[in-house]
Amino acid sequence: MIQTVTARAPMAPNTPAQKRFVFVLLQDFTMLCFSSAVECLRIANRMAGAEIYTWQVIGEGGESAVSSAGIEFNLHSDLTELNRDDTLMICGGVNVQAATTKKILNWLRREARRGVVTAGLCTAGYTLAKAGLLDHKKATIHWENHDSFLEEFEDVTLSKSVFVVDGNRITTAGGTASIDLMLKIIAEDHGEDLANSVADQLIYSSIRTDQDQQRLSTPTRIGVRHPKLSRVIQMMEHAIEEPISPSILASDVSMSTRQLERLFRRYLNRSPKRYYMELRLQKARNLLMQTDMSVINVALACGFASPSHFSKCYRAHYDTTPYRERGSHAGRNTG
Repeated sequence: MIQTVTARAPMAPNTPAQKRFVFVLLQDFTMLCFSSAVECLRIANRMAGAEIYTWQVIGEGGESAVSSAGIEFNLHSDLTELNRDDTLMICGGVNVQAATTKKILNWLRREARRGVVTAGLCTAGYTLAKAGLLDHKKATIHWENHDSFLEEFEDVTLSKSVFVVDGNRITTAGGTASIDLMLKIIAEDHGEDLANSVADQLIYSSIRTDQDQQRLSTPTRIGVRHPKLSRVIQMMEHAIEEPISPSILASDVSMSTRQLERLFRRYLNRSPKRYYMELRLQKARNLLMQTDMSVINVALACGFASPSHFSKCYRAHYDTTPYRERGSHAGRNTG
């Protein structure tokens, strides 16, 4: 059963000391990226003892938007003309391609021409890029969408940072990255003391900057702190399209191929070849589900010389073919 939440916020007109944020909720938006940002503003008002921030929640149609958790939010209005000093924040989530409609793209381009500062939270970096707002800019997006974004938007310099500010374009990686971004904005607007007070209220003890990476380090992520193994895995992750042979990987870390085999078996319970294949298939699945690339091009982008070999490996790992995976995902998007 869908729950309904009315998004409420101070609606007083702007004063010179106020800044207004306008949140656009795309369908299937992620609640965490939206709620984290709004809570920072609410707490900043409380700690400042004044209404230094106001906000409004809008979206296509002007009635409601449903989050990926199935909770429905009532909107203040449809996509409307903004003030030039507003900060616009697009909130994305799953199925962001389907949620990025022509109406939203046209509206975004129009507002951008008027000079409005525009942010894409979580996967909404895709929406900004689709509108052409990130061309020749630096940006970030949730790590799960990283590969598909790279394939589609060659004119964007993609980073793995938790957030990126490039002029009047802002992007975040999703989740709690909204908190880091908002704390930076609050600090710039009203000083570090207020930003730190907001962080304390949130029990947020480790504030990240745009220099911090969104994913854990390789040793932490795989649960193994062996420097040579971590180095080999990093090399694999950076050479998906043109896989490196185990003998070269071993040589590059001053090991024999047999030693490398033993290392993978000991720590990861699989061979280097198997682990590498799983990395390539994982990227292939992301591309199939998040882009319109043909199966042949997906295969080539993931280091497979032929579609038949790709299909055979994919089926062995995921128990379905790349074509069926693409078809079933398309059905979910339109259902």
